[in-house]
Amino acid sequence: MTAVLLTGGSGQIGSALRRSAPPGMELVAPDRATLDLADPAALARMVASRPWAAVVNAAAYTAVDRAESDAVAAWQANALAPAALAAATHAAGIPLIHISTDYVFDGAKTAPYVEDDPIAPLGVYGASKEGGEQAVRTGNPRHIILRTAWVVSPDGANFVRTMLRLGAERPELRVVADQHGCPTAASDIAGAILAVIAQLGTVWGTYHFVNDGAATWYDLAQAVFDRAAGHGLPQPTVTPITTADYPTPARRPANSRLSTDRIRGTFGIEPRPWRTAIDEIVDQLLKERRGA
Repeated sequence: MTAVLLTGGSGQIGSALRRSAPPGMELVAPDRATLDLADPAALARMVASRPWAAVVNAAAYTAVDRAESDAVAAWQANALAPAALAAATHAAGIPLIHISTDYVFDGAKTAPYVEDDPIAPLGVYGASKEGGEQAVRTGNPRHIILRTAWVVSPDGANFVRTMLRLGAERPELRVVADQHGCPTAASDIAGAILAVIAQLGTVWGTYHFVNDGAATWYDLAQAVFDRAAGHGLPQPTVTPITTADYPTPARRPANSRLSTDRIRGTFGIEPRPWRTAIDEIVDQLLKERRGA
């Protein structure tokens, strides 16, 4: 049986991975009480405890706005913990798969970002994730850095769940329509990670994985409510607004679309359309709501 160590098992991506681990794979996901990611010695002991086929780091500080006033915690989770994991996995001869973000880019590019484009984060969150990338690259040559974006799922706090909640409470919502990105289902990210693990060998480096197509937050909200309407839910009016109309502590890139050409060509991974993924998530959430 193949054994894989997963950090961040309670997050959106970690939860999806735990659900989708195939037969023959033992996915070990210690909780925070069992493994303190702020303790490099504990990480080293865990990594050295078994001959893992791979370590997947899906743990992260993802509160983009709160990070602006909580930089130490963001850097601890997003840069120092990956540095410790990189050192420990390198010492044990184990590959490291590390999840990163579109927010390492500044959004000035008009086309989708490719893996080798210059990184220039706009805030603490993106900068700390950049730090994590650099730590992994320098700490363990046998690494895969997987950048993804706009993660949504039936689990945890995310945009789809927020829209469904607010749509049930308010007749009208104002949603930003000038930030462009790639909505991505955590289940699809999990599938991509598993496909990469199955093909680990001599191909290392940085890859992008997102669902196919692009959207604004307004487009995504509208897609959520269009699908919910098919379940008989009333549709709120969604009004497009600009980023300037909705100021936040952290600046966000105006364009953070990611190209998936490299992961398609290297691993044969074909992302499905984001709207298909969103429909599936909305269907599941509303089915759970009816069953509650």
